[in-house]
Amino acid sequence: MRIVFLGTPDFAVKPFENIIENGYNVVAAITNPDKPVGRKQTITACPVKETALRHGIPVYQYTKIRNEGVEDLKALKPDLMVTCAFGQILSQEILDIPTIGTINIHASLLPKYRGSSPIQWAIINGEKVTGITIMFTDVGVDTGDIILQDELQIEDTDTAGTLFDKLSVLGSRSVIKALEAIETGTYTRTKQDETKATHTKFFNKESGLLDFNKTADEIVNLVRGLNPWPVAYFMYKGEKIQVYSAENKNSDYNAEPGTVVSADKKTGLIVNVNGGSVRLKTLKKSGGKLMPDTDFLNGNRILPGEKLF
Repeated sequence: MRIVFLGTPDFAVKPFENIIENGYNVVAAITNPDKPVGRKQTITACPVKETALRHGIPVYQYTKIRNEGVEDLKALKPDLMVTCAFGQILSQEILDIPTIGTINIHASLLPKYRGSSPIQWAIINGEKVTGITIMFTDVGVDTGDIILQDELQIEDTDTAGTLFDKLSVLGSRSVIKALEAIETGTYTRTKQDETKATHTKFFNKESGLLDFNKTADEIVNLVRGLNPWPVAYFMYKGEKIQVYSAENKNSDYNAEPGTVVSADKKTGLIVNVNGGSVRLKTLKKSGGKLMPDTDFLNGNRILPGEKLF
């Protein structure tokens, strides 16, 4: 079975490596083009490209695969294409190329959380369970028939970063089960229930602005879901302060939302919110170091009674 793997970021590396290590015939890897990274804007290969090159697998890169990649894919004569966080929508012309079809590794229990940011939104919405869906790809966004699903518990301490890592490992196992079922002809195709479908929204750097009119749980979940990017934040005297972890204090200080109710070395930075309070535990100023709130307050004077926005 000739396989072409399409993926770009770290999340796709473990599934890609597991396919290779299990002896499948991966004839090519397709990724997005190299991009400038860091302050010096150094042109850098994506993780999937680096992995492919280590294993001696040919790499093809396209800005728009539907315009640039059709003839290359036809020449590769794949039986199956496997996508994982590829970042581009495949046209029907491309989907018709592999003889078996194209399967996708998606980081949610479809039909919930279709789209590009299912991991973050599962945490932000307070979900306790998520998982991996292996599905056949069609021209819709994560709308294809489901082959299998594997569940994963979301821990209260999980951030988007830790859940990315866990789901990447789970996806690496799930895709092998799906490939085995495809090889043996024992897989099933289950239509998605459109009445239960939800869709994720895109993030930008402004998405993390904390709204202290929300509940403590909503704020804590937003902080978790936006760590490590784009990171939750609040404004204090015109300066942006990023928040990497927060804690529900389960108490209401009878103050307006956004009011600082404690700011000292013992209790840390506690802010009243809608119906409760949160401790903003791990903080970072622009250009500064990540530090506990108790250390942050040593060099940054924030006073009880002040308002955060």
